[in-house]
Amino acid sequence: MKKKLLSVLLSAAMVLTLAGCGSGTETAETEEAAGAAEETTEASGAEDDAAEGSKVLKVAMECGYAPYNWTQPDDANGAVPINDSSDYAYGYDVMIAKKIADTLGYELQIVKLDWDALIPAVQSGTVDCVIAGQSTTAERLEMVDFSKPYYYATVVGLVKQDSAYANAAGLADLKGATCTSQLGTIWYDNCLSQIEDANIQPAQESAPAMLVALESGRTDLVVTDMPTAMAACAAYPDMKLLDFSGTDDDFSVSDEEVNIGISVQKGNTELIDGINSVLETMTVDDFNSLMQEAISVQPLAE
Repeated sequence: MKKKLLSVLLSAAMVLTLAGCGSGTETAETEEAAGAAEETTEASGAEDDAAEGSKVLKVAMECGYAPYNWTQPDDANGAVPINDSSDYAYGYDVMIAKKIADTLGYELQIVKLDWDALIPAVQSGTVDCVIAGQSTTAERLEMVDFSKPYYYATVVGLVKQDSAYANAAGLADLKGATCTSQLGTIWYDNCLSQIEDANIQPAQESAPAMLVALESGRTDLVVTDMPTAMAACAAYPDMKLLDFSGTDDDFSVSDEEVNIGISVQKGNTELIDGINSVLETMTVDDFNSLMQEAISVQPLAE
């Protein structure tokens, strides 16, 4: 810009020399135009700097998997707007996302996606990470990287209180049960087959669909994790939670399969390190406290 201004001034000087005289008004107009152009350039540069300084964390989730995440019509309790929507997202996952974004200095954006679209969105870079109650399975680790756990979930069963299986004390008591769970989860892929003579129905596309199948009587049993089951019992008072942990007849799962993590694109060490630095400041009690808070404010079933 300074070179341009110098060129303009030199040209003006040449005009004055050739003409032998010059108008003071013309000189002033030339200098004023050059100054205005320089101010415009400087203002544009300031906007670019501001844009470069902003950091956005795009977090994907279903926004339909209480108490981990759900959709609501307003910002009650600190809910966050869903990108390209008039609705808001809240729940345990949003609480964790907000803490990470606030601590690392990001602007948080929530992206609503179907369950089976979450990992592909991370792989393609459409979103930065997924915070959606995902367990850290070996299969997923082949596709994405995972953070440290942000929740430790126990596998449990859900039945109706008037079910023939309501008093089950272990897997043996579930023999022959008609059962289902959510598509693409360890509950469906690994746990249902551990029930002897189980009548395994097709997987349900989402956690809400799984609960509707149980509530409507289409299935005797669904297998899920503790937070989902606790939230279900709050929303559906006629459901009963079956917890076989601490017995010799419980579901067999690895620690990785019940450790809930945050998935990011392979090789994104900067984001993983940042997320882990936040999670390392939190305890199991912190996680459990936030989960209880999420359950206490989740939308009730209609």
